[in-house]
Amino acid sequence: MHNISETDLILNEDGSVYHLNLLPGDIADTVITVGDPERVQEVSKHFDRIELKKAKREFLMHTGAIGSKRLTVLSTGIGTDNIDIVLNELDALVNIDLETRLPKERLQSLNIIRIGTSGAIQKDIQLNSLLVSKTVFGLDTLMHYYQHHNTPEEDQLLQEFKAVLPVASPFTPYIASGSSLLIDKLSKGLQQGITISAPGFYAPQGRQVRAEAAVEGLMTALQGFSSHGQRVTNIEMETAGIYGLASVLGHKAVSFNIILANRVTQQFSKDPQQTINSSIELVLERLLS
Repeated sequence: MHNISETDLILNEDGSVYHLNLLPGDIADTVITVGDPERVQEVSKHFDRIELKKAKREFLMHTGAIGSKRLTVLSTGIGTDNIDIVLNELDALVNIDLETRLPKERLQSLNIIRIGTSGAIQKDIQLNSLLVSKTVFGLDTLMHYYQHHNTPEEDQLLQEFKAVLPVASPFTPYIASGSSLLIDKLSKGLQQGITISAPGFYAPQGRQVRAEAAVEGLMTALQGFSSHGQRVTNIEMETAGIYGLASVLGHKAVSFNIILANRVTQQFSKDPQQTINSSIELVLERLLS
């Protein structure tokens, strides 16, 4: 096997990975990802101790522990383009020998737990609730750049989804699924559904402010899709990249969606910070149980 080149995997002068500015020992086996750098401390304030803090660009990282459970919380910023950086560099920290630039013979699987905000696209999904992404359709292009193999069940679901999209849709969606092991362990009693990861916040999510949207009927198609009891429940911007790359790289991932908006009722949470805080506490409790 050939060494990974200095331009394929860029390292800083201290040997840390280029964007995250992290060294192999800096991260725990369980990594909690949040979009907003300010949300990192909202998670780590629950730690009994914090052993390390690092930051570069929008990537802020705290590693610490609750009791004997070592945890890392890391901000990703917004979008699957950032997820491409985060997942590949996290994987490099545990599965590539950064001195020899060769993949390790024994590969490690991280637990990646996303805690992010989202909007519901079904009327009955309550504001301030927590929803787990079982499966996700990516409307971005990230996973088209990687060899990503679907199960027969995923292929069938994806084809059914493509069939209901407006003819003028300028994208080719892909599908990815969360870790059934983590979902079974952590989501008991929580609603589950199919998530949409969009490549933007406004027109790609069916919003219109001043710039006119080019795809008519997108939200109607998303809201109306169903297959064997499964439906599209919510929309956000990172889960498809996390699930897709976690699958390709051999990691386990689960995405918790904090529902701050309902696009059908056009309501937004009156106390989003309290909802975020209570959701963080719930996820941490389940990680420790």
